[in-house]
Amino acid sequence: MTKSRLAPWLSASRWPTAPIRLVARLGSGHTPSRSKSEYWENCTVPWITLADVWQLRDGRTNVITETKEMVSPLGLANSAAVKHPAGTVILSRTASVGFSALMGRDMATSQDFATWTCGPKLEPRYLLHALRGMAPDLTRVATGSTHKTIYMPEIEQLRVPLPSLEEQRRIADFLDAETSRLDNLAFARNRQLELLKERFLALVLDTVRGATEPGPRKASGLGWLGTVPSSWPITPVNYGFEVLLGKMLNQERVNGAHLAQYLRNTNVQWDRITTDELLLMDFPPEEQARYSLNPGDLLVCEGGEPGRAAIWDGRISEMYYQKALHRVRARSLASSSRWLFYCLRAATARKVFAVEGNTTTIAHLTGEQLRAHRFPFPDREVQDRATDKLDADSRSQKQLEGLLSRQLSILSERRQALITAAVTGQFDVSTASGRNVTEGVSA
Repeated sequence: MTKSRLAPWLSASRWPTAPIRLVARLGSGHTPSRSKSEYWENCTVPWITLADVWQLRDGRTNVITETKEMVSPLGLANSAAVKHPAGTVILSRTASVGFSALMGRDMATSQDFATWTCGPKLEPRYLLHALRGMAPDLTRVATGSTHKTIYMPEIEQLRVPLPSLEEQRRIADFLDAETSRLDNLAFARNRQLELLKERFLALVLDTVRGATEPGPRKASGLGWLGTVPSSWPITPVNYGFEVLLGKMLNQERVNGAHLAQYLRNTNVQWDRITTDELLLMDFPPEEQARYSLNPGDLLVCEGGEPGRAAIWDGRISEMYYQKALHRVRARSLASSSRWLFYCLRAATARKVFAVEGNTTTIAHLTGEQLRAHRFPFPDREVQDRATDKLDADSRSQKQLEGLLSRQLSILSERRQALITAAVTGQFDVSTASGRNVTEGVSA
């Protein structure tokens, strides 16, 4: 790694920069042999692994004290793992690249982390903020086809500006306060997003069960649904829809004579189908009618998030689909794919398919299960009126989510700019205030 590849903003530093390893002891960790049961008995040493990264993802946790696993002194003595002292700075470098924190007590780590135990010229809290400023750069240069990784020779080249220790502490105090304020605001915005989604899913469920419809009600016979209007039939999906699983991909189909674009599970998100970077597969003429898509077809995910669905809009005239998806097509005008979509949305929110799916390997929704699933199907006029209202609510929901997501992006950008400016001395933290960084997003 060259300096130009990583953290180019360091070149703006008022102070000289130095390799972090020259002012802090660089280390890492290890996993004692799992085949030696005695290494995993009487475990008393906190051991940081990738299972603990969840604590660091939102950037609000500066000090880590609790870990999912512990390791034994015997395991440490018979491996390359090391117990690092409290105050050591950690950086995840494998799979979840770029997350950092301080050790709140003496702890060990797995090989997925780099560690720095600071010497007398480096304040640990200052180094933590500097590493967080580098996080986007670290993610950008990580390599690997399966798990992205920053390798130790590259870690050894990381540099940090070196003002006086007193100045480092002033910068750390300033950033502790200002990033905390930004993080609290981001937390509130994320909570608003969650509440918006919860509200909409509650509205979908009420619509599917006809909660506002007048007249007598009856038990639906579906535990997750409760009661529905007495006039609403509860019927299997197969009564109104044809369900067909897509075609399996194999090497012959990759190199076939009739290559065509197809959709995969990852292309289907809730109420949205992406068509970026589509792959090609062979669909010979005798199969094309069976595995082609028409506008209005509902695509339902077999695995991943069983039941996740979206309606194909026909934006590409010739499109097919792979085995990971069910094509659900209405048998007549009496059946609304849009109504079924919202039924699936409500059922998935209530974990119906996650529970009922085949879990011998991973949870998935078979064609037999989907065809047999029962939902309420009122008259088409009622379906259309209800889905039109939900569609309008969905559009409003997406607008609000877009606004909140944009505010979160602005907060993230300003947080990053604040850190990089402070650790490079672009302003005097003794007199500076970061309050303007929340302008336009604090209302």
